[in-house]
Amino acid sequence: MTVYVEQGYASSESVVRTVSEVIDCAKGGNMIYVGIDVAKDKHDCSICNSDGVELYPPFIIANNLEGFENLMDHIQAVSDDLSKVKVGLEATGHYSYNILGYLISQGSPVSLINPLHTNLFRKSLSLRQTKTDKVDARTICMMLSSGMNLTSYSKPSYHMEELKSLTRYRFDKVRERAKLKQSLSRLVTILFPELEKLVPTLHIKSVYALLAEFPGAKHISTAHMTRLKHLLSDSSRGRYGKDTAETIRDAARRSIGSDMPAKSLELKHTISLIRILTEEIDEIESSIQKIMHTLDAPILGIPGINYRMGAMILAELGDLSRFSSPDKILAYAGMSPSTYQSGQLTSSYAHMEKRGSRYLRYALFNATQYVCMWDPTFKAYLAKKRSDGKHYFVAISHAAKKLVRRIYHLQTTGEAYCPML
Repeated sequence: MTVYVEQGYASSESVVRTVSEVIDCAKGGNMIYVGIDVAKDKHDCSICNSDGVELYPPFIIANNLEGFENLMDHIQAVSDDLSKVKVGLEATGHYSYNILGYLISQGSPVSLINPLHTNLFRKSLSLRQTKTDKVDARTICMMLSSGMNLTSYSKPSYHMEELKSLTRYRFDKVRERAKLKQSLSRLVTILFPELEKLVPTLHIKSVYALLAEFPGAKHISTAHMTRLKHLLSDSSRGRYGKDTAETIRDAARRSIGSDMPAKSLELKHTISLIRILTEEIDEIESSIQKIMHTLDAPILGIPGINYRMGAMILAELGDLSRFSSPDKILAYAGMSPSTYQSGQLTSSYAHMEKRGSRYLRYALFNATQYVCMWDPTFKAYLAKKRSDGKHYFVAISHAAKKLVRRIYHLQTTGEAYCPML
C-alpha cells in the first residue's frame, strides 16, 4: 500500500498516512481545497481538507487536456460532490485562462486570487524566505481553508468578455500609435522643422499625405506647384489650396532641415504604420460601439463619458455583484489612498495605492476629467476642491471617487442619469 509523509507547513513534525486513510477522511464530509500554482507549461497542485491534511503529495500536471483530466481524477477520487470542493489559483493573466475555463466547464467552484495576497499570506506564515511552486500551491490551499472572504469566480457574460478583450486591445493599439506619432514629430524636426508652425498640427491627413510623398524640406522645395496644390486640396477636402501650397514650398526652400535619405525613409514608413494602426483602431471602435449599443448602459448618460471610456469601465468592472460598495471598486482600481500609522506617527501624505486594474484606473481618471468639463455638478465640485488648495490631479482623484459612486448607483439600479444640483 502506498504511503507518504505529510510535512507540517510551519512545523518539523511528520505523520505517516496511507492514501486510502486520507481519502476516507476527505469523504467524511470535510470541504476539499485545491491550490494551483499556474505556470506556462505546467501547474503545481496541492489538495487538502478543512483540517489542513494534505490528501496527496504535491503533484504537477501538464498544461494540456491530459493534465487537466489528471487533476479532475485526483479531485473526484477524494470527493464525489464538487459543491464541497473549492479550487483556488492566482490571477496570472493569459496563463490561467485555459485551466480556469476547463474547471468552470466541469462545474467546479474556482476563486481567482491576487498574487499580492498570496505573497503576503506566505510571508505571514514563516520568516524564512522560501518560495517555490509547491509552496505557492500549498499556500493557496491554506488561504482557501483559512476562512478568508474569497469570492468564487463567475463567468462573465459574452458581451462583457468581448468588451474586455476589445477595450484592452484598443488601449494597446492607441499607445503604439502614440509612440509612432512622437517619432514622426522627431523626424519632422530634423527634416523640415518649419512645417510645424505652418499647420494646426502635424497629425492631420493633409500633412501625412504631404510628407508621405515628399518626406523632407528638400523634396517639397523641388515639387511642382500643381502637384502640391492638388495633394493638399484632396487630402484636406478643399480646406488647403494654392496659397497654403506656396507658403509651405517657400518655407521648404528656406528651411534649415537636414537632407538625410535614411530619415526620410523612416518618416515614410512611420506614416504608413500610423495609417494602418488608425484603420485597425477604427475597426476595433466600431465593434465596441455595436456592443455598447446592445448593452444600453446608464453610465453613457453621464456627460463626458463616451462609448469608448464607458466600455472600458464596464468591461473592467464586469459583474458588479462582486463589489459590495463603491469603495471596493476604488480599491480594485488602485485609487484608494494608502495609509501608514505606527505608534504616534501618522503619515501626512496619503498617496494613491496604484494597485489593481491599471485599465480601470486609466479609464476612470480620464473619464473624470471630461465629466468635470461637461457636467455642472462635477465642474462645481472640482472647482471647490481646487479652491481648497488641492493640486489639479488630487482634485480630479476626489472627483473620480464621486464619479465611481454615481456609476455604481446607476449600474445597480438601472436608473437614468440625472445631474445632482
